[in-house]
Formats: sequence, C-alpha cells, structure tokens
Amino acid sequence: MVSQLSEQEFMSKVVLKNLKKVYDGNVLAVYDVNLEIADKEFIVLVGPSGCGKSTTLRMVAGLEDISEGELYIDGRLCNDVAPKDRDIAMVFQNYALYPHLSVYDNMAFALKLKKTPKDVIDKKVREVAQILGITQYLERKPKALSGGQRQRVAIGRAMVRDPKVFLMDEPLSNLDAKLRNQMRAEIIKLRQRINTTFMYVTHDQTEAMTLGDRIVIMKDGYVNQIGTPVEVFNKPVNLFVAGFIGMPVMNFFDDCKLLLENGIYYAEIRGVKFKLDDFQQKALTQNGQQPCDIVAGIRPQHITVGEGDLTALIEVSEMLGTEVNLHTRSNSDEVVMVIPTVDLTVDVSMGKTINFTTLPRLIQMFDKKTSNNLIWFDEASSKANAPMCKEYKF
Repeated sequence: MVSQLSEQEFMSKVVLKNLKKVYDGNVLAVYDVNLEIADKEFIVLVGPSGCGKSTTLRMVAGLEDISEGELYIDGRLCNDVAPKDRDIAMVFQNYALYPHLSVYDNMAFALKLKKTPKDVIDKKVREVAQILGITQYLERKPKALSGGQRQRVAIGRAMVRDPKVFLMDEPLSNLDAKLRNQMRAEIIKLRQRINTTFMYVTHDQTEAMTLGDRIVIMKDGYVNQIGTPVEVFNKPVNLFVAGFIGMPVMNFFDDCKLLLENGIYYAEIRGVKFKLDDFQQKALTQNGQQPCDIVAGIRPQHITVGEGDLTALIEVSEMLGTEVNLHTRSNSDEVVMVIPTVDLTVDVSMGKTINFTTLPRLIQMFDKKTSNNLIWFDEASSKANAPMCKEYKF
C-alpha cells in the first residue's frame, strides 16, 4: 500500500480510493467508493436510508474501520490514524452535547483537552459564538436551548478547532421544517466565512441540491453518480438518480420505444413519436445505439399543456399562485405537471382532459433492461460526472 501521495497533487484534499466496508457476517455496507474532494469543496452524500452514506462519512472520521481501500487527508494515508489525529471535526444528528456543561464549556471542551491557553480558548469561543449568533447563550446549559440553538452550539464546538475537514451527519434532520430552512441558510453563510472542506450527509435532496458544490448519490452501498446539482438534475445516469433528484419527482412512462427510421432516432411515447434533437441524434449514433424498449422520463416542470397529442385526465389540481400542480393520469401512468399560471388559457379544473407535450430534448430515455440513461450513461460522461468512479452498479 502506498503510504504517501504526491504532496503537490493531493495537499488539502480528501481522497477515497476503492473504499469498502464489510461488517461481521460478510455484510457489505459500502462498495468500492472512489471520490476526490478538493480543498474547501462542499461535498454532499445523499441517498435513501441504508445506502451507506453515513458509513462512508464515519470511515473518514475514523469512527468505522476501513475494510479495504485507502483514505488520504491532506496527502497523508489515514487508514490507521486515530480520529483525534486526523484534524477533522464532526457534527452529529443528535447534537452530542454534554448536558452538564454550559454552552461555553461545550465549545471549549476539545481545546481544553489539547491544553490550549485559556486566553486563546476564550478568544476562539467568543469569535465563533458571534458568527453563529449564540453569544447570549454561552452561560446556558443545552437543555435551556431550542433544537436550532443546540445545533449551532454543536457546529460551534467543531468550528473552534479549525479543522481541515468538517463532517456533518444529517445535522438538520431533528429540526422542524421551518428551522431546517433557517439552518440550511446558516450553513451556506457559514461555508462562505470559514475556509475548510465539508463532507455533508443527508437523505434530503433539497439540502443536497442547495448546499453541495457536488453531490454523491448512493444506493445500496454503491455510488450511482457524482456531479454538480445541475448535472445530476439534467443528466441523470440511471432511473434511480432520475427518480431521486427533483421535486416533484420525474414522471416515468413505461412501455415506450426508441425508434430508428431512415437513420433518424425517435422516442415513441404512448404512440406519439418525438423526433430527437441534433445532440441526441449525435450521441445515440456515436454510441451505436440500436432500437430498444425504453422508459421515458419527463420532469413535471418540462411539460406544456394545451397542445400536443398526449392526453391526460386531471385528478387533482393544486393552485399555488404562480404555478399550478396537476396530478393527472395518462393511460396507466400517473403524471405530475408543474405549469406556470402566467398566460394559462387552458381549463385545468379537476376532471378535465387536457392535451400535453414536451420538447424532445427534455425527454430522458432509459434502457428498460439496464435502467441506464441512453444519452448520459456512456464512458465519457460518466467520467465527467464522477472523475474517480471506475464503475456503476445497480
């Protein structure tokens, strides 16, 4: 095993190489994770419960042993380095504050263990408390604080250590919706004020999309896709990513076909043919794509009503002011549409049948056998979205 990576290339980075976690009984929790996190980058690991995201974070923190692979922090191999010597700080879901200590003493605890001079401790604690807006609570015990205030204390306790890597494991999941929104904004502002690398774990795609420079989407222990929020939204590599990212979720039309007629590709949805645009034609041609059965995906925001040859029955119409959410049924498919109300001339009342369509370039096409995206699941784009991922498994 290589003990040291090139200092110039990997300094101030976190690098996960073929990381794997196997529990007793040969239970595989994380499979061959490859990820390179740049200095001061904000990376979000997202996925459903049990996908391996928290286990991956805990291996970086040193709270879980690494079964196979290599972990580098700041260019140093850290597989066998004790958590206290990794220069990381972690914020937990349940705050993990000492109930018998004041806010001040909770924040100062790690610095006292390091024998940091008292004046330095006091300066750091008060500076961080001011940044987080908790100066007035320094003498209180955690039980006298709200959930949002406790989370600020937990974040502050990590901040005073000036870590190279800031780890957060679902820090907002115990808060109500209003507080989650407030704290999400606070974390965005915090990130702009401190120079450190973030690894953030959540099951909430809204947090992932708003916080992350890049998003790592996991399922069943495997990394499915790595990319910017725009990339994973517009270029999902498979059905899982397409259905997981986006709100409302992408509409899927089963039993569709990719057709090739006289050298031209078409997507056929419910008997309606859409001639694909030039980019799609070129990509499919370069991939040597043959006609096949597909699942077609269309995001709710990409649907136009009042025109086209597809039809749907409106089952629920939700007027939200600037837009209307339509829950419809097209044959056997449930189709959600998000339609701007500006210049809306179509009757979208419950029980009405409407015509709808979309632009061909907005249709996502997934191979029915493999679930892979016919356009974006090619070698070049996979490497672009996930620079260090050697393979995807589903």
